[in-house]
Amino acid sequence: MKLAIERGALLNALSHVQNIVERRNTIPILSNILIEVGSNGIKVTATDLDIEAVDSADAVVFVEGAITAPAATLFDVIRKLPAGADVELESNAENQTVTIRSGRSLFSLPTLAAADFQTMTEDQDATIMEVAAASLRKLIDKTRFAISTEETRYYLNGIYFHAAETEKGTKLRTVATDGHRLALSEIDAPQNADKLVGVIIPRKAIAEVRRLIDSVDDDVRISVSDTKIQFLAGRAQLTSKLIDGSFPDYGRVIPKMNEKHLLIDNKAFEAAVDRVSTMSAERSRSVKLSLSEGKMVLSVSSAETGQGHEEIECDYNYDAMDVGFNAKYLLDITSQIEADDMHFLFQDPASPALVLDPSDDSAQYVLMPLRV
Repeated sequence: MKLAIERGALLNALSHVQNIVERRNTIPILSNILIEVGSNGIKVTATDLDIEAVDSADAVVFVEGAITAPAATLFDVIRKLPAGADVELESNAENQTVTIRSGRSLFSLPTLAAADFQTMTEDQDATIMEVAAASLRKLIDKTRFAISTEETRYYLNGIYFHAAETEKGTKLRTVATDGHRLALSEIDAPQNADKLVGVIIPRKAIAEVRRLIDSVDDDVRISVSDTKIQFLAGRAQLTSKLIDGSFPDYGRVIPKMNEKHLLIDNKAFEAAVDRVSTMSAERSRSVKLSLSEGKMVLSVSSAETGQGHEEIECDYNYDAMDVGFNAKYLLDITSQIEADDMHFLFQDPASPALVLDPSDDSAQYVLMPLRV
């Protein structure tokens, strides 16, 4: 195997796949990237056996072939070469190495046989749809912060991706919850989305997809089968196994009877929560919101760290009420609100609160209260 390639093209392809590789592996070849060189250029593949990422780039090919090389080291070497540099890769079968030449730089990395590298097979009978990259970024960003990290409830360790029938027609919807909060986002359903059976996309796959489409402007092709989901953006492709489990009936959690409305300046509220929560020593970082007509008082009282409170104006015209929330959860939601104000709907201090973005009716957030 021998080829010449511009450093930027190779780095771009490697950056789309190398994050898949786990730093610690009991199977040595899973620490490597598969490099395949053919007449059309170079193709690189990485996998952890649950997720597989593939990308390709144009190159001047002298000798076709395939090897695997250490993912982290290869990426770091290419990343640290000067921008615009020409890079030459050449494998040596006798001593099982790949040589990297660029200007006066010369590196030699150990390799393993490409035949031992495992790749994922494609499932048949998949549902295929195309979603604008910007819309997909929104679906992910508005919900992924609520993914559970509790491994015992594995079915919450991802985003629920499905088609939902609403009063405004069929929507493509993402939902995430950790049992303490819930985030929902939706877009108008693309063609074929109505055939989509709900699937749970794992947390790691969500992070990698988001990284993959970060600078993409075109549509992303999504293929969903019973066991896998695949995203294709330009030349880059990511395939992931799905979580085998049943996502809870989240519709039962979303409040329908909350009639106490609160409208508050989002940035002012975010800053106040951040300041007051500094005094919280609890693991829950609870903050008490004391509501009365026209104002909100945020307070924290801790025997260890002291007390703090702050008063801000708000639009609230109901009976006085004290309700507590996890400060981090509040801040996670304020960071998603794009409007100047955020809209709370309450029923009572013990019931879930619904949070809405006045400028975006396609997103909803639910927060479970804390005892204060």
